[in-house]
Amino acid sequence: MKKSIKTLSVKRITIVGVLGGVSILLGMTPLGFIPVGPTRATIMHIPVIIGAIIEGPLVGGLIGLIFGLFSIFQAVTNPTPISPIFLNPIVSVLPRILIGVVTYYVYRFIKDLGYRKAFWILNIIWISMISYLAYGIYTNIVDFQNIWIIVMNIIFIALTVSIGIYINKRLKNKAIDIILSTVMGTLTNTVGVLFSIYVLYAEEYVETLGLSKDLAGKTILGVGVTNGIPEVIIAIIVVTNVVIALKGRSE
Repeated sequence: MKKSIKTLSVKRITIVGVLGGVSILLGMTPLGFIPVGPTRATIMHIPVIIGAIIEGPLVGGLIGLIFGLFSIFQAVTNPTPISPIFLNPIVSVLPRILIGVVTYYVYRFIKDLGYRKAFWILNIIWISMISYLAYGIYTNIVDFQNIWIIVMNIIFIALTVSIGIYINKRLKNKAIDIILSTVMGTLTNTVGVLFSIYVLYAEEYVETLGLSKDLAGKTILGVGVTNGIPEVIIAIIVVTNVVIALKGRSE
């Protein structure tokens, strides 16, 4: 990729506008949110990831900026009990800009790393996800509190296994660079937002949800897992197919 990643051409400005508009459209309709139990996972970060992979960190970061500013707009115009938290740009904007930056540089790193090493990294991610979910099932069976958690973990394990099979059968592991950068871009969004909430608004956040302050860390981690896994799975399916189609990749 010899072209400059630090300049804006007419083409790149157009891509920023189009993909930024797609992100806003997703946010204004039910298409941008996935019901996951009592919460909703978002796919508004997907255009940011696509822009970063296709055109670099500057384009990805600008699309992320649009995503973040729209989050503030939503917090003002369509408030929920936790909306005041998202008026802070550190929570709503900064992690979204970082999606584009992280995605691009992970993408470049994986391409330079080589197929074999990237393949092992991908398998470690799958095994870690499944192991964490299986541990969650075990602990909730031993110390039974909520059947919903057990059911959701079983569903997530099935989805994780399914996406692994999908990657091997449909993509034949020929898009590992796209897959891993998509995973890291998605986690940048989920972890970035929730970590900033934990650092800045942990007690306020759990009190708004009607929970004890002592459960702040556990609650935020639970939201991260519950939202993060379906976000990763859907992002992989959408991003890999879109980017492969745009790049005309057949190798």
